[in-house]
This record gives sequence, C-alpha cells and structure tokens, in this order.
Amino acid sequence: MAIQVGVSIDRSSPVPLYHQLAEQLRAAIDDGRLQPGDPFENEIALAERLDLSRPTVRRAIQELVGQGLLLRRRGLGTTVANRKVHRRAGLTSLFDDLDRAAGRPSTTVLGYEPVLDERVAAELDLPADTELLSIVRLRMAGNQPLAILRNWLPPRASAVTREQLEEQGLYALLRARGIRPVVAHQEIAARMPTAAERRNLGLKASEPVLTMTRSAFDANGVAVEYGDHCYRAQDYRIDVTIDER
Repeated sequence: MAIQVGVSIDRSSPVPLYHQLAEQLRAAIDDGRLQPGDPFENEIALAERLDLSRPTVRRAIQELVGQGLLLRRRGLGTTVANRKVHRRAGLTSLFDDLDRAAGRPSTTVLGYEPVLDERVAAELDLPADTELLSIVRLRMAGNQPLAILRNWLPPRASAVTREQLEEQGLYALLRARGIRPVVAHQEIAARMPTAAERRNLGLKASEPVLTMTRSAFDANGVAVEYGDHCYRAQDYRIDVTIDER
C-alpha cells in the first residue's frame, strides 16, 4: 500500500502549486519517510486527497521522475527509485566526452546482431524472450584504443545502423529518435582483461581494465539501454563530486 505523505499547500503563495507539492514529496524521500522501492500514491488519489487538479499533480510527479527520485514502470506503477540513482549525473556517451575534450574519437563496430539474453532483459525489466540488438564497439581517442563498449538495445531503441554507430555516439543517436535516458543504475569495478580485450586495447597481461555496467531508463521508467564497457585503466579517470545534504 502506498504511503500517504503529509503535504501542506499554500494557495496564496506565488510559488506554483505543482512546485510546492514536488518540493514536499522530495523532502519525504530525502528524509527517509519514503524509502527505495516504496509504492507511490497514484495520481488520482493524490489529487483527490489534496484537492488539486490532476495536471498539477502529474507535473509534480513528472518533475520527480525527471530527477531520478521516482521510477515509473508499466504494470508496476510508480515507486521510489533506488538511492543509487537518486543523484542526477550527466548520462553521456564516451564519444561525447572525447569530442568535448578534443580527443578525436573514432569507432570500429566489432559486433552487431539481434540476440536473446535473459540476464540483460532482466536488467532492463523486459520479458526474457525480448529480442535485443547487441552491439560491440572499439572506441579510439586519436590513434590510441581506449575502450570496448558492449551495449544491448531494446526494440524501441534498435533502429540504429552500423554506419551511424561509427560516426556518432550512441546517446546522440537515441536522442535524435526522441529516446532520452534520465536515470540509471551504474556499477564501476576493475578486473584483468580477456585475451580479446588485451589484443584490441593493446594491453599487457598484467594491465587491468576498468569496467562499467549501466542500466538506463527514460523518464517513464522504460528501458533505454544496457551497457557493459571496459576501459584501459591507465588512460581513463572518473571524477565524482560529492556534496552533503
């Protein structure tokens, strides 16, 4: 059952009603009254309880979805997102990062095929028999190999060609099709490379790779992509800014 959060709306305030509502709901998530995975009160019930219009409530909820605080999934309703994705991060592709840094990015597509993969489908909250587009790319910075990028795309995001993937970043291609990731669960680790990874990245057997896996969703909680990437550890750095709330 969804938890009803106490909300006080000041109709005489110049602050828009939807923003008042969004701020109080955000506070309930930040202070733990609403926990990750908790079902969120549905739009109709919340509007009736607070005597607000449905468009006002919908806009407030959408604001929290856009910030990664709530997650909408078809058939499951709206829930509080996992804390791992609460802090908004720039969901960019390595191509975009290199391009901004004048890294002269280039890409070679090593693999491009439709597949069935129950593990990846589960990561994207999709049925096990969903056909995914599997792509594997070698990303270069100038003449230096930097990363091997493995991605799986759901049917709605699979209308990209090999040629396009060699010319543009994946997220730029998705945005051009109206598909915009706004929240993701990302894990970063390190391991020793496989023989194929050593060959493609020009690594010695003793040199590790930095790995990143990411499940990305749009503002409605619909799957966008799953990525499993490995980078030359000595040439890649992740900067994270942490603040106190």
